Amino acid sequence: MSFRIVVLAKQVPDTRNVGKDAMKEDGTINRAALPAIYNPEDLNALEMAIQIKEKVQGAEIFVLTMGPGRAAEIVRESMYRGADAGCVVSDMKFAGADTLATSYTLSMALRKLAPFDVVLCGRQAIDGDTAQVGPQTAEKLHMPQITYAEELVKVDAKNIIIKRRLERGVETVSSPLPCLITVHGSAKECRPRHAVRVMRYKHAAAPNELAQASEMRKAKVQADKALQIGEWTAADLDADPARLGMSGSPTKVKKIDNVVLVHKEAKRIDGSDASVNELVKELISTHIIG
Repeated sequence: MSFRIVVLAKQVPDTRNVGKDAMKEDGTINRAALPAIYNPEDLNALEMAIQIKEKVQGAEIFVLTMGPGRAAEIVRESMYRGADAGCVVSDMKFAGADTLATSYTLSMALRKLAPFDVVLCGRQAIDGDTAQVGPQTAEKLHMPQITYAEELVKVDAKNIIIKRRLERGVETVSSPLPCLITVHGSAKECRPRHAVRVMRYKHAAAPNELAQASEMRKAKVQADKALQIGEWTAADLDADPARLGMSGSPTKVKKIDNVVLVHKEAKRIDGSDASVNELVKELISTHIIG
């Protein structure tokens, strides 16, 4: 039986180290100023994908990531942990995409990948915190979706049962396949790299990486299809250019305020209403709150 699991994963800037140069004047993130990491909740999604793979005979995991060429590292990292293959969706035409343009691009990539049984992704990315891309992608593909997934309960060739984490508790729901699932950060953490898989896939590379690779690495990748990370452009997806990148993004950044907290002397207040009101006004005026 063939059972295909697709994980949508994103390479994101590490927002734990945001400084004054984190944003560009046009309102986009200055990714060169921040280290790139695997989006945390996408790792939770990868773990759930591996759990499904362990329960369904013949299942395979394909990782799809949208970003610059260096995002191929996300596919490799996924392979080290249990994924079987992957592809980078990369093109300058995708630059500056908001959630609408991103979900359109991903939906076109998924159409190219079809057929598949389950699509998983993190609830949200730490560089945007919108939680919109997963649901928007499902809507564009007219697929049922389960959001805020916390635990895989049961899965077979036709249905999946998931426990969801809600604000005031949990609920267990089922969906026919194929469906798209967004995974909550409270789900099980992704297992670490497996040493055998690291040795197996450490030379895996996308075409843009091979252009600067050593002859030894080129030879290894050309000789082993499992080491060949795919790379798709807008032309490969047959996508409408008007719906890509900034041209396809109705969300525009009007203004950016860089807030950099620095250590100052402690300030004491006497606890009166007037002192508390004065403190709140100061915190708002310095953009610490509000």
